[in-house]
Amino acid sequence: VQLAESGGGLVQPGESLRLSCAASGFPFSKYVMSWVRRVPGKGRDWIAATYPNGETYYGDSVKGRFTISRDNANHMVYLQMDNLKSEDTAMYYCVTDESGVEYKGQGTQVTVSP
Repeated sequence: VQLAESGGGLVQPGESLRLSCAASGFPFSKYVMSWVRRVPGKGRDWIAATYPNGETYYGDSVKGRFTISRDNANHMVYLQMDNLKSEDTAMYYCVTDESGVEYKGQGTQVTVSP
Protein backbone atom coordinates (compact mmCIF):
# COMPACT_ATOMS: atom_id res chain seq x y z
CA VAL A 1 0.00 0.00 0.00
CA GLN A 2 1.35 3.38 -0.99
CA LEU A 3 -0.29 6.75 -0.50
CA ALA A 4 1.13 10.09 -1.61
CA GLU A 5 -0.48 13.39 -0.68
CA SER A 6 0.06 16.68 -2.45
CA GLY A 7 -1.51 20.08 -2.87
CA GLY A 8 -0.84 21.72 0.47
CA GLY A 9 0.45 25.24 0.84
CA LEU A 10 0.12 28.62 2.47
CA VAL A 11 -3.18 30.44 1.97
CA GLN A 12 -5.10 33.26 3.57
CA PRO A 13 -8.32 32.80 5.54
CA GLY A 14 -11.30 32.38 3.25
CA GLU A 15 -9.27 30.93 0.39
CA SER A 16 -9.39 27.41 -1.01
CA LEU A 17 -7.04 24.50 -1.58
CA ARG A 18 -7.44 21.11 -3.20
CA LEU A 19 -5.47 18.21 -1.78
CA SER A 20 -4.77 15.09 -3.80
CA CYS A 21 -3.80 11.58 -2.78
CA ALA A 22 -2.39 9.06 -5.21
CA ALA A 23 -2.95 5.47 -4.10
CA SER A 24 -1.36 2.24 -5.27
CA GLY A 25 -0.74 -1.33 -4.20
CA PHE A 26 -4.26 -2.34 -3.25
CA PRO A 27 -7.73 -2.67 -4.86
CA PHE A 28 -8.53 0.99 -4.44
CA SER A 29 -12.17 0.93 -5.51
CA LYS A 30 -13.05 -1.49 -2.71
CA TYR A 31 -11.51 0.52 0.12
CA VAL A 32 -12.68 3.31 2.37
CA MET A 33 -10.41 6.31 1.96
CA SER A 34 -10.14 9.03 4.56
CA TRP A 35 -8.42 12.30 5.25
CA VAL A 36 -7.14 13.14 8.71
CA ARG A 37 -5.05 15.99 10.02
CA ARG A 38 -2.65 16.51 12.85
CA VAL A 39 -1.37 19.58 14.61
CA PRO A 40 1.85 19.24 16.64
CA GLY A 41 0.96 18.87 20.30
CA LYS A 42 -2.67 18.05 19.56
CA GLY A 43 -4.54 14.90 18.74
CA ARG A 44 -5.48 13.61 15.33
CA ASP A 45 -8.59 15.08 13.77
CA TRP A 46 -10.63 12.93 11.42
CA ILE A 47 -11.80 15.05 8.47
CA ALA A 48 -13.73 13.01 5.96
CA ALA A 49 -14.21 9.58 4.41
CA THR A 50 -15.38 8.23 1.09
CA TYR A 51 -16.79 4.73 0.84
CA PRO A 52 -16.74 2.34 -2.13
CA ASN A 53 -20.49 2.79 -2.54
CA GLY A 54 -20.03 6.53 -2.98
CA GLU A 55 -21.17 7.61 0.46
CA THR A 56 -19.22 10.39 2.11
CA TYR A 57 -18.95 11.51 5.71
CA TYR A 58 -17.46 14.58 7.33
CA GLY A 59 -16.27 15.72 10.69
CA ASP A 60 -18.23 18.52 12.31
CA SER A 61 -15.32 20.93 12.09
CA VAL A 62 -15.27 20.84 8.28
CA LYS A 63 -18.84 19.98 7.32
CA GLY A 64 -20.11 22.38 4.69
CA ARG A 65 -16.62 23.65 3.83
CA PHE A 66 -14.70 20.55 2.71
CA THR A 67 -15.63 18.04 0.04
CA ILE A 68 -14.06 14.61 -0.36
CA SER A 69 -14.17 12.79 -3.68
CA ARG A 70 -12.56 9.81 -5.34
CA ASP A 71 -11.58 8.75 -8.83
CA ASN A 72 -11.55 4.97 -8.85
CA ALA A 73 -10.24 4.75 -12.40
CA ASN A 74 -7.11 6.68 -11.50
CA HIS A 75 -6.78 5.62 -7.86
CA MET A 76 -7.05 9.17 -6.58
CA VAL A 77 -8.72 10.80 -3.58
CA TYR A 78 -9.27 14.53 -3.33
CA LEU A 79 -10.13 16.96 -0.60
CA GLN A 80 -11.54 20.27 -1.73
CA MET A 81 -11.17 22.77 1.08
CA ASP A 82 -13.11 26.00 0.86
CA ASN A 83 -13.43 28.94 3.23
CA LEU A 84 -10.29 27.92 5.03
CA LYS A 85 -9.76 29.09 8.58
CA SER A 86 -6.64 29.49 10.68
CA GLU A 87 -7.70 26.47 12.73
CA ASP A 88 -7.45 24.34 9.60
CA THR A 89 -3.67 24.72 9.75
CA ALA A 90 -2.28 21.20 10.08
CA MET A 91 -0.50 18.35 8.34
CA TYR A 92 -3.04 16.49 6.25
CA TYR A 93 -2.85 12.76 5.61
CA CYS A 94 -4.63 10.39 3.30
CA VAL A 95 -5.47 7.18 5.18
CA THR A 96 -6.75 3.71 4.47
CA ASP A 97 -7.00 0.48 6.39
CA GLU A 98 -6.12 -3.01 5.18
CA SER A 99 -6.69 -6.00 7.42
CA GLY A 100 -6.58 -3.85 10.51
CA VAL A 101 -3.41 -2.04 9.56
CA GLU A 102 -3.65 1.67 8.91
CA TYR A 103 -1.66 3.18 6.09
CA LYS A 104 -0.99 6.83 5.44
CA GLY A 105 1.26 8.89 3.26
CA GLN A 106 3.93 11.41 4.16
CA GLY A 107 1.37 14.16 4.52
CA THR A 108 1.00 17.60 3.03
CA GLN A 109 1.16 20.78 5.10
CA VAL A 110 -1.67 23.28 4.99
CA THR A 111 -1.07 26.66 6.58
CA VAL A 112 -3.83 29.25 6.80
CA SER A 113 -2.54 32.65 7.83
CA PRO A 114 -3.29 36.31 7.01
